[in-house]
Amino acid sequence: MSIHYHEEEAVFHLQASNTSYVIGITKQGYLAHYYWGRKIRGASWKRQLLLTNRSSFTPSTDLSQMELSLDTLPQEYPSYGSSDFRTPALEAQHGNGSSITELTYVSHRIIAGKPELEGLPAVYVESADEAQTLEITMRDAVTAVEVLLTYTVFESYNAITRSAKIINNGSEAVKLNRALSVSVDLPGDQYEMLQLSGAWARERYVHKRGLVPGMQMIESRRGSSSHVQNPFIALLENGSTEETGEVYGISLVYSGSFMAGVEVDPFHTARVFAGINAFDFEWRLEPGEQFQTPEAVLVHSHEGLGGMSRSYHDLYRTRLCRGAFRDEVRPILINNWEATYFNFTADKIEAIARAGQELGIELFVLDDGWFGKRDDDTTSLGDWFVDRNKLPRGLEDLVGRVKASGMQFGLWFEPEMISPDSELYREHPDWCLHVEGRRRTQARQQLILDLSRKDVQDHLVAVISDVLSSAPITYVKWDMNRNMTEIGSALLPAERQRETAHRYMLGLYEVLERITSAFPHILFESCSGGGGRFDPGMLYYMPQTWTSDNTDAVCRLKIQYGTSIVYPVSSMGSHVSAVPNHQVERVTSLDTRGNVALSGNFGYELDLTTFTPEEKELARKQIALYKEVRPLVQQGDFYRLLSPFEGNDTAWMFVSKNRSEAFIFYATVLQEPNAPLGKFRLQGLDPQRDYVLQGEAAEVEEQSVFGGDELMYAGLAKPQFHGDFSSRVYYFRTAK
Repeated sequence: MSIHYHEEEAVFHLQASNTSYVIGITKQGYLAHYYWGRKIRGASWKRQLLLTNRSSFTPSTDLSQMELSLDTLPQEYPSYGSSDFRTPALEAQHGNGSSITELTYVSHRIIAGKPELEGLPAVYVESADEAQTLEITMRDAVTAVEVLLTYTVFESYNAITRSAKIINNGSEAVKLNRALSVSVDLPGDQYEMLQLSGAWARERYVHKRGLVPGMQMIESRRGSSSHVQNPFIALLENGSTEETGEVYGISLVYSGSFMAGVEVDPFHTARVFAGINAFDFEWRLEPGEQFQTPEAVLVHSHEGLGGMSRSYHDLYRTRLCRGAFRDEVRPILINNWEATYFNFTADKIEAIARAGQELGIELFVLDDGWFGKRDDDTTSLGDWFVDRNKLPRGLEDLVGRVKASGMQFGLWFEPEMISPDSELYREHPDWCLHVEGRRRTQARQQLILDLSRKDVQDHLVAVISDVLSSAPITYVKWDMNRNMTEIGSALLPAERQRETAHRYMLGLYEVLERITSAFPHILFESCSGGGGRFDPGMLYYMPQTWTSDNTDAVCRLKIQYGTSIVYPVSSMGSHVSAVPNHQVERVTSLDTRGNVALSGNFGYELDLTTFTPEEKELARKQIALYKEVRPLVQQGDFYRLLSPFEGNDTAWMFVSKNRSEAFIFYATVLQEPNAPLGKFRLQGLDPQRDYVLQGEAAEVEEQSVFGGDELMYAGLAKPQFHGDFSSRVYYFRTAK
């Protein structure tokens, strides 16, 4: 049992493998947060709730217990309007125009397993004994609005999920102005807030800041989770490291506009929250209707940031990602985008595929430009039929030629977009997001299809399914290259226009569910100008994401390091591209480009037909090595050793679950004269075992056998490089 109800104290104790989360019901019926942290066997929980009488500016809700105020009570799902002045989880406007909601406990139930979230992605169970779920019903006595709070404990994954369902049991319509997924009041403010922020080609950089009184928040208003912010925050106890310290993570399983942050109140307690962005959001609930919030995944670690990350990695890799490819190793691919862009022929594609097959590559991916009249990015999105000028014998012929060379075949789509210069737009100009009478702002000379509409959803499913059924396609790259403007729908009434963005996400999830279910043999990879929608919501439908359009090996050190804070390496696409790099013009060696790309779903994105014999030989070695370490990289435990955000060196490593193998990556960006010698310590090994260094690295080290304790406690000598942008990989196996 992972959920215990202590009736005499009216306390719920949720226990994961290393975590306790405790909720209590006050005598007034309020739901209070008692504890979230390292696992505790049990306690007299009432003494954990600390209350005191403040000034008259902190009003009391019960004159018989003046020390209890909603403005200081640590609450589980605070609402607006009834004396809590802090940021609420719920703000509802009622029929009389007021926005006052006061939730009190009604009932609860504890069930085995985990119910699905209707219409939304969420982590799941494969059998009911994997998790337990607590459902608590709260009600506003005046309006009969109810909130069903759902908590699921994944004991073996050390994770707890939370969501809320708002139900209108009253007789009048209710307008939701804010409906967050999670709110937790922590008893202090001595934390750093960690966020993953950036821009296109510079995604998920690690940023930390100490908490101060007031609000510190990240958000997306772009209609997607975005390149700019990621739907995740963590609170790190001051002084925490990768290996030590208390860390609290909150990850939102959602792909649209979101908000997440921390408010520090006047008494230095911290309210941490996450959910759909309340900015430009409304949802009208008629009597009897309900609204389901997205799911938030909570992870606590007392073993620093690395412990938190590995909990998320295991859960998301095995209980968020789905389908045939969840547990399978992913194919090594060659993508033609940076090799040809829009300018290619069937013969050129076949030549690149044959060159890849000779090196050991397994999958060819045809990127943008194969459909409509798509010779540049000004036209044809929405016209998902083959361009016969480029491919006169059609897609089936090209797929056959690629497969004859011994390669699988993959295809790029951008289904959510529509070009004004397209047959689809000329036929259905009202199918895009727009507001009548307003300019239709274009980005990359394209608009966004209105996926809140069922007719648009059905059209997309039909045309994409036709293409995927026309040839033996085994991989799809699903792209999305702009954010939302003029967010409106031609089919929604005026009072529901501010529902459009969330209805779009529900429509997208419906389309993805239908297509991925119909083609279970296809490996889907999501993309949004690279990492603009790298979030748990998309991973539910597509088990990997194109990490960034920036393929420069040096930039990727920070991008892949930051992404690993939450997301498993099996979810990251990582390719070797041409030099000078097409994004930053940097020149790095093929060796370093390969070493960086080995730490992900490996591939190439350049013209293989131009490789020299020496480059071909090195690529063969890279591919052979990846095939050897691929299960370890994609399914092993990940440890960050040296941060590119804190120095000139970067290091990380992978360890198999049975600790019999380890694969280590080390890079130095800029060289220094007479650089100091030093060592770096490995993690996650078995100190009682000996490990044998494999391959070329053993020749460099002039030693092949190392004790696990030696590698972790004494360390491995830092490599001495000549030249900038240098790297090395190490592969260890336990001695026979």
